[in-house]
Amino acid sequence: MGFNNWNSTHCRAEFDEAMVKGIADIFVDKGLKDAGYEYVNLDDCWALPTRDADGELVPDPARFPGGIKAVADYVHAKGLKLGIYTSAGTKTCNDAGFPGALGHEYSDARQFADWGVDYLKYDNCNNQGVDAKQRYTTMRDALTAASEATGRPIVYSICEWGENKPWEWAADVGQLWRTTGDISDNWGSMLSIMKQNLPLAQYAGPGRWNDPDMLEVGNGGMTDTEYRTHFSMWSVMAAPLLIGSDLRSASEETFDIIGNKEVIAVDQDPLGKQGAVLSSEGGRWVVAKEMKDGSRAVALFNETGSPQRVATSAQAVGLPEADAYTLRDLWQHRSYNTAGTIAATVPAHGTVLVRVSADGRWAVHPPAVELGVTGDTLTEAGRATSLTTSVTGLGRTAARRVSVSVNAPEGWRVRATSPTTTGSLPTGKALRTGWTVTAPAGTPPGSYDVTLKAGYRSPGGVRAESVLPLTATVAVAPPSGTSDLGALPWLSATNGWGPVERDTSNGESAAGDGGPLTVNGAVYATGLGVHAESAVEYYAGGACESVSAQVGVDDEEGADGSVAFEIWADGTKVASTGVLTNADAARALVADVSGAGVVRLVVTDGGDGITSDHGDWGAARLTC
Repeated sequence: MGFNNWNSTHCRAEFDEAMVKGIADIFVDKGLKDAGYEYVNLDDCWALPTRDADGELVPDPARFPGGIKAVADYVHAKGLKLGIYTSAGTKTCNDAGFPGALGHEYSDARQFADWGVDYLKYDNCNNQGVDAKQRYTTMRDALTAASEATGRPIVYSICEWGENKPWEWAADVGQLWRTTGDISDNWGSMLSIMKQNLPLAQYAGPGRWNDPDMLEVGNGGMTDTEYRTHFSMWSVMAAPLLIGSDLRSASEETFDIIGNKEVIAVDQDPLGKQGAVLSSEGGRWVVAKEMKDGSRAVALFNETGSPQRVATSAQAVGLPEADAYTLRDLWQHRSYNTAGTIAATVPAHGTVLVRVSADGRWAVHPPAVELGVTGDTLTEAGRATSLTTSVTGLGRTAARRVSVSVNAPEGWRVRATSPTTTGSLPTGKALRTGWTVTAPAGTPPGSYDVTLKAGYRSPGGVRAESVLPLTATVAVAPPSGTSDLGALPWLSATNGWGPVERDTSNGESAAGDGGPLTVNGAVYATGLGVHAESAVEYYAGGACESVSAQVGVDDEEGADGSVAFEIWADGTKVASTGVLTNADAARALVADVSGAGVVRLVVTDGGDGITSDHGDWGAARLTC
């Protein structure tokens, strides 16, 4: 657990000695050290571009005027540890070409140890085609020799991006190994990396960890709900937790997420097991992690763009049969009893993380209830939408004096059309309530917070409540006729690298850095440039007939890239291409979306990872 500067600063000037010392100060002052964060790690660009006359690395005097040892001494004085970076090649990954360690392993390792370095991230750039096992094993031996000579052990992080399946050979080489390419601060990238790392659970264990890359929590490219999912899933995967945001300007919500000690305890559990996927049908994931005390951490994760019920049972996650179980919600910090069902309606892109145990003390906790909602939270201003909420008893004991409410923004009209209270909810019984919700005429398009809340009492009279945060979206009816999708507002857009681009290719990670949409030489003036995994949703309001586009892999990635295009209408796939590569000409894709409320354009990675997967929706049009 610790910090790495790369995701927030890259090689910019603010990466310097003052920043590193400031992060160490914040670790102590904000309680992160007490929560378990220990390593303050430097990434690329800390050195000068050339070695000195003796072949040694030279810290950049503009960034680190006191040198690396002075920084290490400062960090150590705080009770923390210092990490550093180099590459298993002739140069590091930055375009400036800082010196790599290939051919200098023993001298560089000794230099790191002499400086007081405690952790090495060893990248994979400019490797000259030398065998990966050979390069990474040589540095292991060099670090061992340096540690034996100086008495300073150095944690060894293998960063070869999963290209040579290090999980199969690196358990006796390093302590952790990257399983994927670099993460970026968006939902599509985080989701893709999570999906690549989850199947590798069997290879993880104490002292040998799968590393799905650093945390993006707090960098601004995802919502707080998505960041809680990011932190939850990294924790249930027993992944290294390396903060990637600049804590000097982080929000309190960011500190609340990365400082959640109950979630951290899942990640750091001494049994060291990575969570296993129990189910993932329809984007509704159940991932369970065995804990040393016999309990199970269970992540109920909703990949989709709308609330979903995700459910399992105590026995399905590996707990023994019992009269009842204690269920602890690790984000709400509340404990309940359950007869065995573990279920929740999970918000879009959200995760409910619970810890469940057959501990015999379940009766001291109030019964769990499950909140649910059906109906349409997508509406137009001035038009009523209908919802049905449910409160279902899950506890071994009954919930008493149950009441339910829906809270919407000020000025919205919320009206119950059926009872909102009941005297008792035994296990499996539900209170169902109909509602109409109306956003006032003139409400600007956008997303608005709506909350479903149930209050109740345990049989002993203890007050309890359960809350389900929802999002209501106010949309504008699409124009009549045929419109370029690149010119229409979307409801949501996720992308595997950088933002979705309008009328240009995806380009790189910055907005507006793409070129002309070009598929196998054919250029399109309008459309969308995306990168797998990608999904772009549009409001159709039941008034549209068809979507059409010329689709394919953009030429900007040369011969690389393989993707598949899909069009969905209200949760049903209505058109798809199969896998396309850069060698394929643009494919015409047309879908009937008659009556659909929402149209979704999806690009997947073709089953081989997302590297270079730049997809174009050329001449993409919606006819209404």
